[in-house]
Amino acid sequence: LRLLFKIEESIFLAFPPNITQGFEHSFYRSTSGKKEKNTSMFKTLLTVATIYALSVTGFSPKSSLTTQRTQSMSSTNQFQMSAGDAAADTTEVKVGDTLPSVVLKEGQADYGKPVDINLSEITAGKKVAIFAVPGAFTPGCSKSHLPSFIEAMDDLKAKGIEEVLCVATNDAYVMEAWGDSSGGKDAGIRFLSDSNAELTRALGLAKESDVFVRCSRFSLIAENGIVTHYFSAAAGESSDTWAPNVLSKL
Repeated sequence: LRLLFKIEESIFLAFPPNITQGFEHSFYRSTSGKKEKNTSMFKTLLTVATIYALSVTGFSPKSSLTTQRTQSMSSTNQFQMSAGDAAADTTEVKVGDTLPSVVLKEGQADYGKPVDINLSEITAGKKVAIFAVPGAFTPGCSKSHLPSFIEAMDDLKAKGIEEVLCVATNDAYVMEAWGDSSGGKDAGIRFLSDSNAELTRALGLAKESDVFVRCSRFSLIAENGIVTHYFSAAAGESSDTWAPNVLSKL
């Protein structure tokens, strides 16, 4: 009985005073007897009704909050698993594949609005070199991978390469800043953002995470949109994707 009174008191106090007072006033006006008795009756009826509702719905604030959090986490996990499954189901790019028709972003000087670049369109009828890095401004990419292509631009052109593209999943503004600060843009390399990881996933090279999708390090040569040479760091060393190794196979 004492426990019931405690539950009654807790439930009653859980409601805002203006609501409980309004309920009390309505109950008092519609019945006879003393107000103290009516209030007690009101609280008792409120308790019974609330306990009944709880027994029917199985609701409790704590369990509801936990359920909401669980459902939210489940939805998030399902989304992440779907993205991960999609990447897992995509076979890694290989020689003979056609480059996907995806839209990348190219940053502009002075923080101009990024421009859409269709990969199929800019590679059509050309011999191009594309290299991707896990992240702009990261140590290995800034100290080795990118500089190797900057230094090899003349040799690449001598091998018939008409365009060199650097891709990462950073946004277009970051890629633009990296191109400027590294000297890559001045050397003639175009820095393209795959911020939605469409190209990365289409090539089967996505490194999925809860925060940021990165692209596995690679380099490739494509002629008229067809991959003729492919270099991956996954099965070997990062240096396998650097320009000197690429040149040695051309």
